[in-house]
Amino acid sequence: MTNDTRSTISLRVNDVTYRLNVDNRRTLLDALREDLGHTGPKKGCDHGQCGACTVLVDGRRVVSCLMLAVAAEGGEVTTVEGLAGGGDLLPLQEAFVRLDGFQCGYCTSGQLCSAVGMLAEHAEGWPSAATDEVSPSCPAAALTAAEVRERMSGNLCRCGAYPSIVRAILEAQG
Repeated sequence: MTNDTRSTISLRVNDVTYRLNVDNRRTLLDALREDLGHTGPKKGCDHGQCGACTVLVDGRRVVSCLMLAVAAEGGEVTTVEGLAGGGDLLPLQEAFVRLDGFQCGYCTSGQLCSAVGMLAEHAEGWPSAATDEVSPSCPAAALTAAEVRERMSGNLCRCGAYPSIVRAILEAQG
């Protein structure tokens, strides 16, 4: 008899490959935290509304509480623990620390992963709802405070550290 409720998957998380046998309904967040011990992504709302669980999958930001682990099969997952290579902080992480882009820190891992993904999206020319001109012939919009706020709007900070988060992202992207 075949067990159709479980799957064996392969995930590469922060440059380490794991094989997991997971329930097909298991979220990527629960697999990362409970099965693999990567506690950087936080379970905030568990409804995809706060962004505390944001990670990068193949370089794109996702709210891991809404993504099934089986959907990430074969993907490259980066959590906040994997952002700094060799122990050196990214300029973005340094800016968050220096400019106090966090207070309690609960949302910080999601904010950082989202900011890394957002900066990559901006560099590739993706427009946002705040972008004035979106025609393909126009150059990419400058990354302004309004652009950052719009692009980061899926990540909530209960402490209200938004001004510092925006400053840190703007400084790091330069």
